[in-house]
Amino acid sequence: MSNNGSSLEKVLWSIAIPGFGQFLNKKYIKGITLILLEFIINVKANINTLIVLSFNGQTELAVQQADYQWLMFYPCVYIYSIWDAYRDGRENIPPLLYIPFAISAYVETIGVIYSKTFRINGVLLGPIFLPMICIFIGLGLGFIIRRLIIKDLN
Repeated sequence: MSNNGSSLEKVLWSIAIPGFGQFLNKKYIKGITLILLEFIINVKANINTLIVLSFNGQTELAVQQADYQWLMFYPCVYIYSIWDAYRDGRENIPPLLYIPFAISAYVETIGVIYSKTFRINGVLLGPIFLPMICIFIGLGLGFIIRRLIIKDLN
């Protein structure tokens, strides 16, 4: 385990760029692998363009520009990077901590799938905002499920 920086710092760097938290944990091969995966998926899925379009209110155009075959890979790489940086950066890992992160990756992937058509009050959320919302829904659901499992084990 690494003593450089806090677990929160490693999580925040992994949120910024998958793989950076692994570098802080001195897991260089894993960090390079995650950065390469992030770069390849980002370029192939057109993620940076989707972010710019979405934040400028051009969600319909973002949907058209997205390569969904590649975009489907991003949630798992992204969430895994965050979880792994947190896990490797701590001495004591709470039991079953992977559950909220795994469920979040699943729910975010579902958000990607429905991002072409899902609307709230007629507003298309698109390939950036719907998956972002789904991350938090997945984490919340995952922590509830984790709590229920731990309660049953005790």
